[in-house]
Amino acid sequence: MNTAQSIQPPAIGEVWLGQGGIYAGVMPARGTEETYHLILGDELGRFEWGQYGDESPATSLIDGMANTEALVNSDGEYPAAVAAYEHKAEGHSDFYLPSAAELYEIWLNLNGKLSGWVWSSSQRSADNAFNVYFGDGSQDGTVKSDELRVRPVRRLPI
Repeated sequence: MNTAQSIQPPAIGEVWLGQGGIYAGVMPARGTEETYHLILGDELGRFEWGQYGDESPATSLIDGMANTEALVNSDGEYPAAVAAYEHKAEGHSDFYLPSAAELYEIWLNLNGKLSGWVWSSSQRSADNAFNVYFGDGSQDGTVKSDELRVRPVRRLPI
């Protein structure tokens, strides 16, 4: 049996002991993605998304892990992605900057428990990247040189 399958998550919005953050629910399969648990790490502060005016390699609206890996392994400077990627908690070092879809799923599941504008790893254009306002679920594209909150996530397969 897969160990991930035998793990029972806490209630949505509760700290998941040993997993590095708050249980933010299940991310449903989209495209080729598998269903997985989302664990939301602590707010790391405010960072620029980075590389204003440049097309980035972060092209997915649904896969924040792939976006983050592409950003940190590129030649550009992407402070928000690097902060999420370097985050460690409770022995876990597999955090990443969530995609626009992952952030929206977190808002749906934790509605009312978080606040503020938070960066996603999903680029909207050469000048803007997607973000979500946890107060009401609004999604927007903000100038990449602005500083917004960074909340890293990690995933646990189901």
